[in-house]
Amino acid sequence: MKPMYWLIAFIVLLVIEIITMGLTTIWFAGGALVAFVMGLLGFDLVIQVIAFLAVSVLLLILTRPLAVKYFNRECQKTNAESLIGKQALVLEDVDTLHSSGRVEVNGQEWSAKTEDPEEIIRKNEVVTIEGIQGVKLIVKSRKEKA
Repeated sequence: MKPMYWLIAFIVLLVIEIITMGLTTIWFAGGALVAFVMGLLGFDLVIQVIAFLAVSVLLLILTRPLAVKYFNRECQKTNAESLIGKQALVLEDVDTLHSSGRVEVNGQEWSAKTEDPEEIIRKNEVVTIEGIQGVKLIVKSRKEKA
């Protein structure tokens, strides 16, 4: 295999990475670059492919966790995830045992339940959203938090 093919693979993988910005192909672009250099130095195709795979896997294993941690720092929660930690007003008694309960948060009504099936939260109480399970918010009485 001519070293030029590795260079083409490197460029294609780099372009894909630039377009997607998803940290998906950059690791393989590094492997293609090493294989390109090995091809220029006259190494056999088998050695080039092994180097490509080894470098790609090593880069993926060793650097991806760090890259994801530092490059996705500004990632904001969206949609329903952004509700966790917010407060909501109980519109209908929240009674998990009897599958009833509605709350309002950000002008939207949601079905709600508690983690403790025995707990009942009365209408007009303010609750804190602890999580989401399916299409229901898991809420907790603010009185319990204090």
